[in-house]
Amino acid sequence: MEIRPLDGVRVLELGNYIAAPTAGRILGDFGAEVIKVERPKTGDELRNWRLYGGDTSMLYRTVNRNKKSITLDLRTAAGRAVVLDLIRRCDVLLENFRPGMLEKWGLGPEVLSAAKPDLVITRISAYGQTGPLADRPGFAAVAEAVGGLRELVGDPDRPPVRVGVSIGDSIAGIYAAFGTVMALFQRDRTGTPLPLPQRVINVALNESILSVMESLVPDYFAYGITRERVGGRMEGIAPSNAYPCADGASIIIGGNGDAIFQRYMRVIGRADLADDPELADNAGRWRHRDRLDAAIAEWTRRHTRDEALALLEAAAIPSGPIYTAADIAADPQYRARNMIQRFRVDVGESEPKEVGFPGIVPVIGGQSLPIRTVGPDLGEHTHEVLSGLLRMSDAEIDALEVN
Repeated sequence: MEIRPLDGVRVLELGNYIAAPTAGRILGDFGAEVIKVERPKTGDELRNWRLYGGDTSMLYRTVNRNKKSITLDLRTAAGRAVVLDLIRRCDVLLENFRPGMLEKWGLGPEVLSAAKPDLVITRISAYGQTGPLADRPGFAAVAEAVGGLRELVGDPDRPPVRVGVSIGDSIAGIYAAFGTVMALFQRDRTGTPLPLPQRVINVALNESILSVMESLVPDYFAYGITRERVGGRMEGIAPSNAYPCADGASIIIGGNGDAIFQRYMRVIGRADLADDPELADNAGRWRHRDRLDAAIAEWTRRHTRDEALALLEAAAIPSGPIYTAADIAADPQYRARNMIQRFRVDVGESEPKEVGFPGIVPVIGGQSLPIRTVGPDLGEHTHEVLSGLLRMSDAEIDALEVN
C-alpha cells in the first residue's frame, strides 16, 4: 500500500546513536527521503551495538530503516562543503551532536539557513541548546534520571532500575519528528519561509522524559507529594499489577475501573470484595492494595496463564500475557496488522537470513505501511546521492576519501 504523506520531503540526517535517527526513521517511514551521513570506515556507532554476528547490528537495521547511507568526513572542509551543497536540496536537517559542535564546524543554523532559507533544523541534545546545562554531555540514561523517570522504576526496597530499551532517546525522537512535521506544515501553509527561530526545533532528552511524567510535578506543587517506586503497580491506581500463574508464567491485569472491579472480583470468587464499601472507589482500593493483590494472586496461582486469561476475557477484564520476542512474532494480532515485516538480511552466516522487523506506527489504511528497506550498509548510497543530487563525478567523490 503506497501511502506516503511525506513524499517529496528530503531530510539530511547528521545524527548518530538513537535519538535523531529515530526521528529520521519516523519521517522515512512515511515517505520522506532520508539521507544519513556517517563517518567513513566506522559509521554510526549503533552499527556495533548488540552485534551478535555480521558487521551491522539489527538495532542499526531497525532504527535506520527507509534511509540512504552516505559517508562524509565532517572534520574536513571538503566534507562540510558537500553537506552545505546537500542542504540546498533538502527540507530538513536532523542532528544530535553536543551543542556547539555544528557551530564549531561552521554549520550553525545561520549558515545552514543562508544556504536554504526555508530549511527546518531539528536539534536533539541532552539538555537542549540553551540554559545552564546546555553544554553538558549526556545520554538517555542520564536524561531518564534527571527527567524523573528513573526514580519511579523498580521496587521500593531496591535502587532504581532502568527499563530495557532506550526510552529517553525514542521519546525524544518522536517529539523531534513531530516538531519537524509541525514546522513543515506551517511553512507550507503560509507559503513563505518562516523566521529562523521558528524553524529550529530544539529537543532535550530530559525534557522529553519530563513531558511524559504525567502529574509528577503538579502533584508535588499541589499536595507536596513526592512519588516513590511501587514495583509493578501504578501509584494511586488499584488493583493493577502482574500476577503469577500455576504454570510459572505471569499475567498483567488492570481491574482499577469501578465497574470493572465489580466484575473482576466476582471472576476470582471474591464477591465479598466486590461488595465492600471500602473498595467502591479507586482511593479506597489503593489504600487496600496489598489485600487486593494477595487475593488476586491466590486466584491466579490456581490457574495456568491461558486459563486465567480466558476467564478474565470472558468478563471483559483488561488483561494480557507478558510477551517475549517469540510471543510477539507468533501473535495473530500483530500479524493481522502487518506489524512484523520480514526481510532477508546478512547476519554473519553463510547465507542471508529472514529477519522480522517491527512495523510502521501509526497504522494508515488498516495495516502497517510496508517498510521499504532496512538500515543500509555503510556508505551504500554515497555515489548514488552525490552523483544524482550534486552531479559530482566519480573522481570528485573518490577524492573525498569516503570509503
